[in-house]
Amino acid sequence: MPIRGTYCFETDNNGTLVDNANNLEKLRKLFRDGAIINGHWGPGNEGDFDNGSWHLLCHLAGGSGALVTRSGRAWCGITHLPATDSYQASVVYRRNGTVVTSPLRSAEGFSVSDGAQVLGYVEGSSIGHIAARGVNDPPNAFNHWPRQSFDKNPGTDEDGGTVWEHWCTTRDIRSSSAIGSAVLHAYLTLVSRFGGRYVAAVARGRREHDHPTQLAALLNAGLLTRDDATWNVSPEPIPQNAQELLYEARQADMLQAVELLPYTPGVQKYFMFQRRIDQWSRTDDVRSDLGV
Repeated sequence: MPIRGTYCFETDNNGTLVDNANNLEKLRKLFRDGAIINGHWGPGNEGDFDNGSWHLLCHLAGGSGALVTRSGRAWCGITHLPATDSYQASVVYRRNGTVVTSPLRSAEGFSVSDGAQVLGYVEGSSIGHIAARGVNDPPNAFNHWPRQSFDKNPGTDEDGGTVWEHWCTTRDIRSSSAIGSAVLHAYLTLVSRFGGRYVAAVARGRREHDHPTQLAALLNAGLLTRDDATWNVSPEPIPQNAQELLYEARQADMLQAVELLPYTPGVQKYFMFQRRIDQWSRTDDVRSDLGV
């Protein structure tokens, strides 16, 4: 099996990361590696990085992808499982007019996504609702970052949404943390489906949070390629009607939102919320950051 980067990530013959136990443990180690990022963990409070990931991972986990399948549009992202208070990578689509959610790793999830075209990738929300609506974490959860603190009305500009939700969940990504581990595995599953451009597009979103240093570390480690990191694309603003749906963070709303995104056959896109689109790293910025 081909390997890539200093972390020797296992890939298939197309260069796509394999969704397996070895890569999961490498990913866990990478996002806990302070040396490879020269101590540039990003903003956080005392104790946030004792057991938690680099800042970048909350944005990566909050991002999602849009597919054009044989039966219509589909949304792929990390969803919450209320019965077990866990997370998984899911594909959300319509079957005979009914919205269906399937694990991306399941036979049905594979069947829906197999052969689908990648319409593009979608930035995670930093305001609005979280996926784990109704959760009630104790005040000291996730190093004093209870998830319900970020379940906000989309009509406000308060910190909220899926990015802040996964800031909480990724404060402990050790194997002993069931929630953190579930989020990490879900992200690996998404990367194995969407490839390195999915990683790079989201990672280029916040220059002021040490993300350029962390993107370079992901490249060196082998999570993505140089071509992925320097993908020559400019983000498109999410249409207002789709943006309002994404802030709801419910699976049916996510699907309806990607059904509203403009599609150009054969062209992959990155869609961002307008509020921070000006902070995205352009291709020239990334090339400069990487020294290429």
